[in-house]
Amino acid sequence: MSARFVFVVGALAVCLLAAAAPAAAQAPAAPADDDCLACHGDSTAVRANGTSVAVVSAVLANSVHGTQTCVSCHAGLAKTTEWPHPEKVAAVACSACHGQEGRNYEDSVHGRAALKSGLAVAPRCSTCHGTHNIQPPADTESSVHRARIAGTCTKCHEGIAPLYAKSVHAQPLGPAGSAAAVCSDCHTAHRIQRGDTDAWRLSVIDECGTCHLSRISSYRDNFHGQKTTLGSTRTATCSSCHDHHVILRASDPASTVAPQNLVATCRSCHPQANAAFVKYDPHADKHDQARSAPVYWTYRSMQVLLLGVFAFFGAHTLLWFPRSYRARRAAGAAKGDTPS
Repeated sequence: MSARFVFVVGALAVCLLAAAAPAAAQAPAAPADDDCLACHGDSTAVRANGTSVAVVSAVLANSVHGTQTCVSCHAGLAKTTEWPHPEKVAAVACSACHGQEGRNYEDSVHGRAALKSGLAVAPRCSTCHGTHNIQPPADTESSVHRARIAGTCTKCHEGIAPLYAKSVHAQPLGPAGSAAAVCSDCHTAHRIQRGDTDAWRLSVIDECGTCHLSRISSYRDNFHGQKTTLGSTRTATCSSCHDHHVILRASDPASTVAPQNLVATCRSCHPQANAAFVKYDPHADKHDQARSAPVYWTYRSMQVLLLGVFAFFGAHTLLWFPRSYRARRAAGAAKGDTPS
């Protein structure tokens, strides 16, 4: 029997075996949305524990994910052949599409609690953004729209809600009527860190400065700001004086920086503080004559003095060059040399 004949017979055998292979051996097709909605489209569909797993197709279609299929997010079910599928399925990996946000979340206090500490109550993407009704932040119906962020965050941080409501940050600002500052303005959206760490206490100063430009400039120029710039965490930061969430105007009698409360506020760091001590202005501005006249005129005087010194000695040096040159020529002529 020739080798060529053996090769042909073997090839035919392989083809016949492949054709006879059962259909189940082929990769199953991913379920279509209609397959999923056959069960989840029922408004009464619930888990064993009674929580709803119903999906309103119209709501999903109008969300930012309306063009995606169910298994685009629930990728673990793309190859399932068991229907109904097991109750416990793989969690949706939002970072598969939202990579940057996912990396920031993983490094946040929320992400570390959920992914590293295993806390079931820790917020996940769906906690803030919703599940099937996700809308873009610009949509007024979105749970992360600027006007709704405080309400979204205080679903978990309930104790902060009444404090924030009293703050000047919660008051409407501008014609749009949105709050002056919302949670994400100070805490960011995805890189949220613990508020009781040294790193946070130093970094949040810059967050305050994004809105309060003149105040951050004068703070950085003064003692407290100079120390924090060098990395000191034993020095007063914005919240040390103005509080964390109940931030009030200085004209409000309840404010920590109201004139009648300044001594008590300063004594939190300086036990010997008295009425004379609190006359120190932590925001003295060398550019603001109305607020800080002594500092303003001292700064101007030093500018005049500095410019005067440089102008005087600059003129002195320029006038000295011709005389120095003539003196060198005279000295060279006396020795019979010509100066270069």
